[in-house]
Amino acid sequence: MPSLKELRNRITSVKATQKITKAMQMVAAAKLRRAQAAAEASRPYAERMSAVLSNVAVGVAGRADAPRLLAGTGSDATHLLIVCTAERGLCGAFNSSIARLARDHAVALQREGKIVKILCVGKKGYDLLRRQFKDQIIELIELRTVKQIGFGNAETIGRKVLSLYQKGEFDVATLFYAKFRSVIQQIPTAQRVIPAEVDGGEAVDRSTSVIYEYEPDEAAILEDLLPRNVSVQILSALLENVASEMGAKMSAMDSATRNAGEMIKKYTLRYNRTRQAMITKELIEIISGAEAL
Repeated sequence: MPSLKELRNRITSVKATQKITKAMQMVAAAKLRRAQAAAEASRPYAERMSAVLSNVAVGVAGRADAPRLLAGTGSDATHLLIVCTAERGLCGAFNSSIARLARDHAVALQREGKIVKILCVGKKGYDLLRRQFKDQIIELIELRTVKQIGFGNAETIGRKVLSLYQKGEFDVATLFYAKFRSVIQQIPTAQRVIPAEVDGGEAVDRSTSVIYEYEPDEAAILEDLLPRNVSVQILSALLENVASEMGAKMSAMDSATRNAGEMIKKYTLRYNRTRQAMITKELIEIISGAEAL
């Protein structure tokens, strides 16, 4: 049985931990507001970029001069997985859920005989995947020193991906991240960015809509838009990740604070019972000694 001093030390330690988790919860709540606003602001731009690409790509789909970022290499033998996670932990299952989705996707591809390469954006994803896919990880991009995610960060990652594609290092690139829905729900998502996904364009009523003529032609426009689209989708994924991380951290720290409170109650009750037992024992010894005299 632990002594009273040990119980007091445990209570003091748990109280200090509770203060830390409460402070981290408040910090995450403050950052969540800005991160959620940034993620929600990026969604319309990313969605509209995809819609514009779909509409323009309808005219060049299947043509011999279609850009490689749209038509692909003609093969899907080598896949690049861009796994975006956080730089730090203490955010529940946020990092592990993204890594699990990427791991399952990689295992499925390997069973089909495909070659898998992994580009990790964020140290936690690298730590989770290197145990099983150490030889497949080609690079780790850390954003630890970045205070606020911007288009420059996404463009740097996009250029690396495009450079690898131009060198023929892979045929298909898939982006993994967590889409923010609420504080308690972040959805692990896999999105193909190369070749660009084309859904056939928006439904158009030719009798009432305006007919667009492109200058220069569609192929030239796509040559400029497709590389930009890669960076835009990566930026959207990074912003969604930041909001999801803060939401998951806020929820995790709230649970940790409440668990610490329960532990404090448990140890306090145990301390009081132990103290009372010691007092009762001392009283019995004093009474027994007095009766013996």
